[in-house]
Amino acid sequence: MQLDLNLLTALDALLEEGSVAGAAARLHVTAPAMSRSLGRIRKATGDQILVRTGRHMTPTTRALAMRTEVHTLVQQAHRLLSPQTDLDLTTLERVFTVRWHDALTTACGTALVAAVHRQAPGVQLRLTAEPGNDTPELRRGEVDLASSAGPPSQPDIRHRLIGRDRLVVAVRPGHPLTEQPLTTARYAAAAHLTVSRRGSLHDRIDDTLAALGHQRHVIASAPTTGTALQLARDTDLVVTLPDAATRSARDQLGLTTLALPLDLPDVPLCLLWHQRYDNDPAHTWLRETATRTLQSLFTPPS
Repeated sequence: MQLDLNLLTALDALLEEGSVAGAAARLHVTAPAMSRSLGRIRKATGDQILVRTGRHMTPTTRALAMRTEVHTLVQQAHRLLSPQTDLDLTTLERVFTVRWHDALTTACGTALVAAVHRQAPGVQLRLTAEPGNDTPELRRGEVDLASSAGPPSQPDIRHRLIGRDRLVVAVRPGHPLTEQPLTTARYAAAAHLTVSRRGSLHDRIDDTLAALGHQRHVIASAPTTGTALQLARDTDLVVTLPDAATRSARDQLGLTTLALPLDLPDVPLCLLWHQRYDNDPAHTWLRETATRTLQSLFTPPS
């Protein structure tokens, strides 16, 4: 059976006004048009809905029983199909999934959670680990906001450049590399540690060194930045990673930071989301809050 949902609006007006003429005036249609709508409603429901009592029309028992529900359904439909403009953060209830690189979560996770909870106490954040390979989670709606070291390749994934981070070298205090100026040769000769979710022992630093006639010796790989920094603190291993994103963690562990003796481009930091959220007020608020939180990383320390 094909149902015309426009009949709900007509039924709501008929039940509220109690007459064909009143319902027609309310919906800005002619009385004959509203009379035809009443006929279709009667056929669809199998009920007279309004019956004539002298000079007036009286709702049937079923009409009285459904009046509140019909009005609620029409109001809900209007809200669903109206542009979203107002956002009340104090009453917003929603769960957002944020998938960031572990270094960003360590550096900014506390500030993001605090900012979100302060503004929208009914919102829950699900901070998830960045996966080991590219996934369609953004496109499937399983992730609301993600981080990336570059713009996406899919046209339906939006992005915002937050900033650019330079690479630095982190070693334990008193490491042999701190005793003299760090040259490319001394850097390459040290024992190195990579950061790789996939366990890769090779990255673009090796390609740059090879172009200069050098080869470094990678001893191990760590799955997260936090693990890599702890290994660097407790051993003579050298780890190379983004400066701003790891500054707080390096300071907490008391590591020594050295300038990278290689000419490498800065690492971009991007926020990613699916285009379905472009006009979503709640998601827009989350993006703006996350942007402000992440941009604080690039503020020079006082």
